[in-house]
Amino acid sequence: MKATIFDLDGTLLDSTGIWLEIDIRFLEKRGIALPPDYADEIAAMSFPEVAAYTKARFGLPDAVDDILAEWNSMAAYAYGSTVRMKPHARKYLSALRAMGARLAIATSSIPAFYEPALRRHGIFDWFEVICRAEEVGCGKSRPDIFLLTAQKLGVQPSECVVFEDLLPAVKSAKNIGMTVCGVYDEAAANDWEQIKTVADSAILSFEDASLPK
Repeated sequence: MKATIFDLDGTLLDSTGIWLEIDIRFLEKRGIALPPDYADEIAAMSFPEVAAYTKARFGLPDAVDDILAEWNSMAAYAYGSTVRMKPHARKYLSALRAMGARLAIATSSIPAFYEPALRRHGIFDWFEVICRAEEVGCGKSRPDIFLLTAQKLGVQPSECVVFEDLLPAVKSAKNIGMTVCGVYDEAAANDWEQIKTVADSAILSFEDASLPK
């Protein structure tokens, strides 16, 4: 394999709990209880897609840009000060770098969130390419972001290993011929058995991750 591509939220970063809290607080301010299916519905969407979906689903008077701005404000502090890396993730990345692996990120997050977190953990410069869902205009239920990441790296999809925690993203990467390792995250626990079936391999922690050949 020539390149290793990582998702961020729920894969390298232990941040999905942050977003659950933001969702709860955002809707509570508007007198709305968080529906049990909300997290699953938005899981593979890009940030603007989530805002548009939230506005439409709950009939909010807020403009999409205003929703995004409020979420940005709520999340910026958390990513810059409290979001942790998943256990053993940094050690695994370090081992990949030591063997000369090319590292990339494919994320639905935005720079205002992930960059402070990656810099705080000292790994921002470890990645040759960082691709965002907003660059392709869709979430990870479609493979566009993975294709763009491979293109920027100058490699074929079949030459990439992808680490992902969400079932739609696992399916998208598999559908274009990438090798996929499913990463367990509590927020996607309901899909774990299916992730293990669809992905080429699956890990509960990066302590279990093998190095690509």
